Amino acid sequence: MKEWIALNMTPGVGPRAAARLLERFGSAEAVFGALRSELERLRLRPEAVESIALRDRMEAAGLELERVRALADADVLVLDDGAYPELLREIADPPVTLYVRGQWRECLEAPCVGVVGSRRASTYGQNVAASLARELASRGVTVVSGLARGIDAAAHRGALEAGGRTAAVLGTGLDEVYPRDHRRLSEEILAGGGALVTQFPLGTPPVAENFPYRNRIISGLSLGVVVVEASENSGSLITARLALEQGREVFAVPGNITSRNSFGTNYLIKSAGAKLVQQWQDVASEFPPDLAARILPPQPKKGGPFAAASAATLPADLSETERAVLKLLGLDEPAHIDALAQSSRLPVQELTGVLLSLEMRELVRQLPGRCFVRRL
Repeated sequence: MKEWIALNMTPGVGPRAAARLLERFGSAEAVFGALRSELERLRLRPEAVESIALRDRMEAAGLELERVRALADADVLVLDDGAYPELLREIADPPVTLYVRGQWRECLEAPCVGVVGSRRASTYGQNVAASLARELASRGVTVVSGLARGIDAAAHRGALEAGGRTAAVLGTGLDEVYPRDHRRLSEEILAGGGALVTQFPLGTPPVAENFPYRNRIISGLSLGVVVVEASENSGSLITARLALEQGREVFAVPGNITSRNSFGTNYLIKSAGAKLVQQWQDVASEFPPDLAARILPPQPKKGGPFAAASAATLPADLSETERAVLKLLGLDEPAHIDALAQSSRLPVQELTGVLLSLEMRELVRQLPGRCFVRRL
């Protein structure tokens, strides 16, 4: 175990260099037993050759393992470990170590789907991400995302709302949370039976070059990746490209053609062969046949996008007033309570009670500033 952790901590050794070393020597133990001349022939960086030859990361690796295991429900998985996720092991140049925390075994042994998208997500995008995550998680699928603001956070929260599992892949060490205001979300993920995953040692800060590595793990752990919103230069498009390179399914939710957040998803559908997603069944239908048969209903519901939100599926005991207010709310454009009062011609006090009732029944969602949208 120490040799694998030391290899991951060696300066100048990323996944590709580690793959070359393991191909040549067969194991991390053999790498640290190699002659300096053998290491130099692999054209490694000088600092990597020096560090491996001197075995100068061994003590730090031992301390690292102790520190990780001192955290609640945390461990380190290494590439030759039977507990290492099988799908991730299959990709080119997989990370040689994987730091995990929480109920990682239950999360990663279940079928996983990545849900990613813009940090500056619209209300529509967050609604869609949460809805897809809820539906998939409620059927035993682990929702994998990157703990970022916007779509990632909505996907994690949607899975938690369903009482399902979600795994957050970090671009930092296990003891760092980025962004910092998602520390509470990370605690909710762990409390809800989810997991935190990273390839980076403890104390690793959130530097920009770490996040493409994080994206490789999101796609590598998953049967497929759903992109909900993405601008032209979005990191979510990098995740989609990595997923394609890894032989994973790529899905995209279409968006308004005039919105910059829709450029990436519409491009994926138009030019990159991504499957258009309107509801969770579109994702599940691309799973391996035996898994899809277990998850999909015998007779999928017909209808338009996100049919679960249609009037036909509303609770039968809604009052006429509740139905009337619900009809005034859209999925993407928030409506202020004053505008709703004017449209519904209800006193604000009565309208507040109706909205509260609809919110408790999870039919509407309140946003900051006393604005409301319909939930998917």
